[in-house]
Amino acid sequence: MAETAAGPSRAATVQDETDDVAMNGAGAGPSTANSNGNGVKNEVDGDEAEGEGLGEDGLPRNACATLYLHNLNEKVRIPVMKETLASLFKPYRPITPIVAHRNTRMRGQAFVSFHDKASAEKARSDVNEFPLYGKPIIISYAKTRSDAVIVAEDGEEALEEWKKVRLEDKKVKRRTNPIRLKARAKQKAGDDGEAPAAKKPRMQMPDEYLPPNNVLFVQNLPEGTTQDDLRDVFEQHAGLLEIRTIPAKRDIAFIEFADEATAMVAKDALHNFKIDGETKMKVTYARK
Repeated sequence: MAETAAGPSRAATVQDETDDVAMNGAGAGPSTANSNGNGVKNEVDGDEAEGEGLGEDGLPRNACATLYLHNLNEKVRIPVMKETLASLFKPYRPITPIVAHRNTRMRGQAFVSFHDKASAEKARSDVNEFPLYGKPIIISYAKTRSDAVIVAEDGEEALEEWKKVRLEDKKVKRRTNPIRLKARAKQKAGDDGEAPAAKKPRMQMPDEYLPPNNVLFVQNLPEGTTQDDLRDVFEQHAGLLEIRTIPAKRDIAFIEFADEATAMVAKDALHNFKIDGETKMKVTYARK
C-alpha cells in the first residue's frame, strides 16, 4: 500500500512498511539539561523564530540546527511519516534520520537536524506550513541541539561531557519527582501505622465481551504458526495493516486493521477457524 506526499517543489511517493523500524532519539544540547525520557532529548521552543529578532549572523537569535515539527497527521503510520519527511527535507541535507515516536507524548511530532543553523533556517522557511497528509506542518527551532549537531559543532568530547550533565540532571529529576515523593510518603505512613486494607481484585471483562476496535487478539494458535501463516489467513480480508507476534508466547498474536469495521468482518469470519486443520483459534478484540 503506497501513500504519497508532495514536497515544496516536487512530489514524493513512499511505500508503506509492515513493521515499524527502530527509532533514533534526538539528544539535547549543552545549552540546557532537559530530557523527556522517551529517547528524544530535544524540547520545543514555544516562540516563533520571527519574534526573536536577528543575530549578527543574520539568522533568528533563537536559531538552532535542530528543527521541531508538529501538527503532523497522527493517523499516518510512523514509518510512512518518517520516510515522507525524509524525502521532503532531503534537498536541505539533514545529518540525522527523522526522529519520530508513537508514544502519547510525542504523537504528531518529529525532529530533524542539519549541518548548521543556516541550513536549518532555509528548511524551516521553505517547508513551514507545507500541507502534508491534509495538515500544515508547523516548524519551529528545537530548544536544544541534537547529539549529532553537538558532535558536528563541538566534537565528541563535548558530547560526552554533555551526556554526563544530562545523566546527573535526570537523576535529580527522578529524586524530586512529585509523584514519586508522594508515593514514598504514603508508603512511609503505611509502615508507621496500620497496614492499609487490601484492595479487592478488579473483575476483568471476559474477552468475548470486549468492545469493538481495529485490533484483534488471536489466541490458541498451534505450535509453529508463523506471521506468514497468519498473513495468508487474514489478508483475505480488506484493511489488514499489521501482524504482531510475541516471541515469548507463540500461541497468541495481534492483528491490526485499518478501522473497526474491517476488523469486525475479519473477527466474525475467522473466530474458531482451524488454521492447521485441527486447532480452533480464538479471535476477539484486543484490550485497550
